[in-house]
Amino acid sequence: MIKAILFDAAGTLIHLPRGVGWHYREIAARHGLDLEEARLGAAFGEAFKTAGPRVVTGVSSPDDDKAWWRALVRRLLADCGQQPKEAVFDRMFEELYAHFAEPGVWALFPEVPAVLEALHARYRLGVVSNFDRRLYPVLENLGVRRYFEAIVISSETGVDKPDGRIFAAALSALGVKPGETVHAGDHPEQDWRAGEAAGLHVYRVDRPARTLDGLPAFARSL
Repeated sequence: MIKAILFDAAGTLIHLPRGVGWHYREIAARHGLDLEEARLGAAFGEAFKTAGPRVVTGVSSPDDDKAWWRALVRRLLADCGQQPKEAVFDRMFEELYAHFAEPGVWALFPEVPAVLEALHARYRLGVVSNFDRRLYPVLENLGVRRYFEAIVISSETGVDKPDGRIFAAALSALGVKPGETVHAGDHPEQDWRAGEAAGLHVYRVDRPARTLDGLPAFARSL
């Protein structure tokens, strides 16, 4: 019998309606940098894909992974042909980092409120995400943090998905076994294969073809 359901965050529960390039362009412009939204979006995707995981420490990151993000932002600006002075970059980065925890930046996917409401009375719910502590205010601002008994993030555990230790930390926090748990996520490596390797049942989110709408029936079928 399934007792708990874990969720990935970005791409599964939440998304950026305007796209990451829009936000970067707006903030860069306030610091004197003229950049194209499409080019920023592409540069971000490439920088994020090749940046690699945070250093595996097994302990909480004292700077909440800001150094990792700082290096990524510096690289994507360079890829867009921009190398601002250190003082300009510092001000821009601090605003940018804070921005992605502000209300109105992230949104829930349309089906998420109804799915969480349907599940929370029957199952213990948690989040497992390669995010940092900004996820807490994001979920609070969106009105869904109350549904989750455990929120396990990479900056606090010192490991990223697909490392199985982050799933183990979530299972321990909820007091459940892998075979009693479903993990719902959208990433083939970090969620699907990693969840299965950790012994969990996996609900594969694959938007737009497969959203979270089918998750309650999937959990009941196990």
